[in-house]
Amino acid sequence: MKATTSAQRVAVVTGAAGGLGLGVAVALAKAGLRVIAVDRSPQVVETAAALAGKGLTIDSAVLDVTDEEGVRAFVATTLERYGRLDVLVNNAGIHPKVDGERTGVTAMSTAVWKQVLDVNLTSAFVFSREVIPAMRKNGWGRIVNMSSRAGRTLVGTAGVHYAASKAGMIGMSRVLAAELAADGITVNCIAPGRIETPMTQQGSDEQRARLMSVIPVGRIGTPQEIGHVAVFLASEQSGYLTGTVIDVNGGTFMP
Repeated sequence: MKATTSAQRVAVVTGAAGGLGLGVAVALAKAGLRVIAVDRSPQVVETAAALAGKGLTIDSAVLDVTDEEGVRAFVATTLERYGRLDVLVNNAGIHPKVDGERTGVTAMSTAVWKQVLDVNLTSAFVFSREVIPAMRKNGWGRIVNMSSRAGRTLVGTAGVHYAASKAGMIGMSRVLAAELAADGITVNCIAPGRIETPMTQQGSDEQRARLMSVIPVGRIGTPQEIGHVAVFLASEQSGYLTGTVIDVNGGTFMP
């Protein structure tokens, strides 16, 4: 099987209109990859265009990651346009809250449960399934799945749907890693702790201060710091690392 060269590599990042996804997309582009930023929000087009205007190689696509046919069509179009798809970062995720508070299990509707699982976990399965044949053909690939500290341990602010989806991401990644290792494809997870994103801005000032007080490094992380980890996992240098979880949480959780 042939190996690719880094200058030619194409990366797709889902949920990339802002927050963690945007941080990852920018970091990958700065590392020399051609990045396609995907999001259901049309804002992703404007954001990617602004970054491209600054010299970064970033394209965009408006896509609902829960639309299975849409994902299939997007992957086919990407392969037709660029001839390859080497890196997939499954970052798209939601965590519905009411007034900044998580919903208890007895108050949670089945519809909301399914919505979170569809966006956070099922979309990653579908996207991975669709890109794997192209990665296998090239004999090289990197799948990076965004989990969470809530998928690793109990987090009081995380709803049962969110925690289940993020723990599921880790389990899925391990199985995929074992299945794809012989094809030159690695599958790993990043489990961020408290990161400065619109999602973590929910809740009162008191709640945020309390959450930050338990972070040993004394501050909230940045999307750029998650991006640096994603760059490593998407690189040639990470080839002997698969099926693992990298915790990026300022020391809040130390397994």
